[in-house]
Amino acid sequence: MDRSGLLNEVVGKLGEVLPSGAAELKADFEKNARSVVQSALEKMDLVTREEFDLQVALLERTREKVDMLEKLLESQTQQDKDDPASST
Repeated sequence: MDRSGLLNEVVGKLGEVLPSGAAELKADFEKNARSVVQSALEKMDLVTREEFDLQVALLERTREKVDMLEKLLESQTQQDKDDPASST
């Protein structure tokens, strides 16, 4: 769910708890609630699920590259130990 969808859902739920006689106040309440909720969400520095999934995928690819480089370095180090003349 995107941020505006989440915001609309939260404000809608808050509006549902108002008594039925307060219909004239509902629009004003929803406007103020939207502002307060949006401000709170921005302070939390939240990311969307899509942004999170992209970062997870990037981290997985980076981890694979680091693992590959560690193995390559280990192999090269072992090769240098076995044949010290080849390292010059």
